[in-house]
Amino acid sequence: MKTWDERIEEVWDAAAGTLVDDEVIVRIDAIAAERGTADARAEFERAGARDSAGRPDEAIPLYRRALEIGLDAEHEPQAIIQLASSLRNVGATDEAVALLAKAHQDAADSPYRDAIAAFYALALASSGAPRHGLSVALLALVPHLPRYHRSVTAYAREIVERDT
Repeated sequence: MKTWDERIEEVWDAAAGTLVDDEVIVRIDAIAAERGTADARAEFERAGARDSAGRPDEAIPLYRRALEIGLDAEHEPQAIIQLASSLRNVGATDEAVALLAKAHQDAADSPYRDAIAAFYALALASSGAPRHGLSVALLALVPHLPRYHRSVTAYAREIVERDT
């Protein structure tokens, strides 16, 4: 018999590369219901299904609830990224920026640090601070460069200083 996680993953795998529709939401909701609405991971999966179906207004309260209940170290950064992305998509860019700024500050050792930086850069650009967003993106890119770490870091910091 498959575990709860395996069944959730199976739904997401089947939906990969396609638009998420009501059927995916129904399938995720059925599996999530096994854990109830007091389970952070179940709420996270329900939020993700709605988010993937282009329903950010329905996803946002579910992401908030999942974070309030408390997610594990693997799913918490995903929920923050996805909540902030949904907030940005509905025009709540200031809240998205604030959420991602904190996550970015706290993400030094996280495997999601670059993903957080990418969504932080997008939120900054949407909020009217594209230069700051560019700086965040460049600084996230620096560790992946074969050379030029010092110069790209200096240029990225210079760009953001012009906005302040």
